[in-house]
Amino acid sequence: MRVSENHTLSFDSVVLFIILTSSLFLAFLSGFFPSVSLAIVPRRIFSASSNLNEERTPYSSSPVNTSDSIEISEAQVSSGSAQIKTATSKNIGGEKLGEELNRKGTEEVSITNQKDKKLKKIQARLARVRSSIREASKVRNLTSTHQDPDYVPQGPVYRNPNAFHRSYLEMEKMFKIFVYEEGEPPLFHDGPCKSIYSTEGRFIHEIEKGNYYRTDDPDEAFAYFLPFSVVMMVAHLFTPSGDTNSIGLSVIDYVQTISDKYPFWNRSMGLDHFMLSCHDWGPSTSSYVPQLFYNSIRVLCNANTSEGFKPAKDVSLPEINLETGEITGLLGGYSPSRRNILAFFAGRLHGHIRYLLLQQWKDRDQDVQVYDELPKGVSYYNMLRSSRFCLCPSGYEVASPRIVEAIFAECVPVLISDSYVPPFSDVLNWRSFSVQVDVKDISNIKEILMGISQRQYLRMQRRVKLVQRHFVPNDPPKRFDVFHMTIHSVWLRRLNVQIQQQ
Repeated sequence: MRVSENHTLSFDSVVLFIILTSSLFLAFLSGFFPSVSLAIVPRRIFSASSNLNEERTPYSSSPVNTSDSIEISEAQVSSGSAQIKTATSKNIGGEKLGEELNRKGTEEVSITNQKDKKLKKIQARLARVRSSIREASKVRNLTSTHQDPDYVPQGPVYRNPNAFHRSYLEMEKMFKIFVYEEGEPPLFHDGPCKSIYSTEGRFIHEIEKGNYYRTDDPDEAFAYFLPFSVVMMVAHLFTPSGDTNSIGLSVIDYVQTISDKYPFWNRSMGLDHFMLSCHDWGPSTSSYVPQLFYNSIRVLCNANTSEGFKPAKDVSLPEINLETGEITGLLGGYSPSRRNILAFFAGRLHGHIRYLLLQQWKDRDQDVQVYDELPKGVSYYNMLRSSRFCLCPSGYEVASPRIVEAIFAECVPVLISDSYVPPFSDVLNWRSFSVQVDVKDISNIKEILMGISQRQYLRMQRRVKLVQRHFVPNDPPKRFDVFHMTIHSVWLRRLNVQIQQQ
């Protein structure tokens, strides 16, 4: 059947009308929403090694307000619709809105790309260092092959002198630490520089000075320091009722604050962050933030593997008792020929191990002199200097300042503990300059020590003198001393973390 000409014109007119109407409607929409197809960036975070490659929920559940800052990480970029809502609330419309969104989007992409490049550069440098240390570890000489004007590691006191020296030199060249500035003293950026907690306070004060390793640019940092002091928190927040929640809540609030303000905690789930504590409650305080406990590098005097200390990621910190805050008069001891006491210990009852030691040896033997309290007029430090072996039993917690006291007095330390990881044991071969006695063998201490020949003892005593430099808290710090060795232990753990963008 043939359609008449009038019907044909009518149909064409309808089609034309629909096309024109649609074009006008689309043009109307595009005038108001020119960027309606903005790409929405997924809320993801960086993953890291240690079987943590799957996508994780960041510690901070509250997104950072990116409208007030141009430092935006991928984990914090808002969706396109959220940006449109913010712009609309400022009465920006039409073409101005599109220009504003396009400009901000370009800035954000540029900033994110710059941060990604810096992170990739850091990761590439760390990869090269790992490779160079592996090559250095193949050299089995007992003396480092690297040149150094101050000190060349050598001897069996080191697991591998060449690898350690290579790692140390690389650390000095490139390691940078960002110290969060949030928080006020005395709980933050402060700590005691006297007593058995001096290691904690001295480290915090030294890193705060900024003379070594510290950077003010967080994007170029390899690691991030959480500058809270557990000792100061216990002193100011602990109540007589025994409630420690206020201490834990302070740490929770602090991590929440820095994870809201900066992208770095969420980026790595805390893997490239570290805390430092010489208080017995350091491990339990860190447990209030699971990612701090399980992921972060925890530098602890209480390095107890039965309480969650992981040598692969955590650092054992020496406990040093500085009664006056000074090291003067504490270093050095008598020559081996003048050391007429086989073994010595003095200390009050403090935990099960000391109970066993005092029960077995107090007032029992002139060769193994064990006291809960020294007689009047007898100098503790002279007793250390006059002894061949110094007994270092754990107290209620595994760490003991007697280990470093023995090393300072050039007395071979005898470690009596369960589940304790000695300081710097990733670098130092403790068996070459100390004796380790199991708790179950306390009754056999004299037999064990008498079984060490004079020749072997002299070797061990010389090695104690050699490692002493690594435990001295100099002011200002000197290369290879306790401050730099602590940093080096953190550096080694950071080398094992590979942060990659998903």
